[in-house]
Amino acid sequence: MCTPVLSRQPILYSYFRSSCSWRVRIALALKGIDYETMPINLVQDGGQQFSKEFQALNPMKQVPALKIDGITIGQSLAIIEYLEETRPTPPLLPQDPKQRASVRMISDLIAGGIQPLQNLSVLKQVGQEKQLAWAQKAISSGFNEAKAQKGRCPLHAQGKIIRVVPTALEQILQSTAGKYCVGDQGKIIRVVPTALEQILQSTAGKYCVGDQVSMADLCLVPQVANADRFKVDLSPYPTISRINKTLLALEAFQVSHPCRQPDTPAELRA
Repeated sequence: MCTPVLSRQPILYSYFRSSCSWRVRIALALKGIDYETMPINLVQDGGQQFSKEFQALNPMKQVPALKIDGITIGQSLAIIEYLEETRPTPPLLPQDPKQRASVRMISDLIAGGIQPLQNLSVLKQVGQEKQLAWAQKAISSGFNEAKAQKGRCPLHAQGKIIRVVPTALEQILQSTAGKYCVGDQGKIIRVVPTALEQILQSTAGKYCVGDQVSMADLCLVPQVANADRFKVDLSPYPTISRINKTLLALEAFQVSHPCRQPDTPAELRA
């Protein structure tokens, strides 16, 4: 296996309000990695992520993207995993295999099962008048699936299923594929259920999994911020609320906060 060459200061293409970007900012802060921020405004000019320049950098037309060690990586969990493998201190994945699996399960649940249903591209399809109700339903469904199942499935809007999968898979596979998606070894595509509060009740210590900050915590805090933004009632989720409050007291979560970024509007700074 080739060892990556650790090179000059990384560049993070980010949007202050992007919860996915926030995950990566927390990881960089925890690991003490200096980096340059290149703001990509997802709203201005019809969305700067759709520019030819940014699409050439990241064909998924999404943030975050991290330029590091001579490569550009998209998707927040892939970025965090790369940082963990190349800069393992402090660790964001536990040594214990069972705990490590729990961290990845929770991270996948949030990144793949909750956040995509209330991100900007989906809300635009839902329409201005229904955005708040949609986002509340999507987040609540992820935090507590059993309760949400009593209502209408949040994947449906006006009888149609909204696509939330990135649209650049073909282009990505052209650069990664061998016989299979990545090289010549088969990979498993995972489908993760959504019942975050219940899962955390069995995995949590001080943080999401035990008493060590992990990748799962990096996913939790930005998602709770989204819940606050969309006025989701968090009282039914005491475990989520407790862990979130504890994490927000840590410096890495504070310096990476959306209200303290280079592209944060003056009226939202704190």
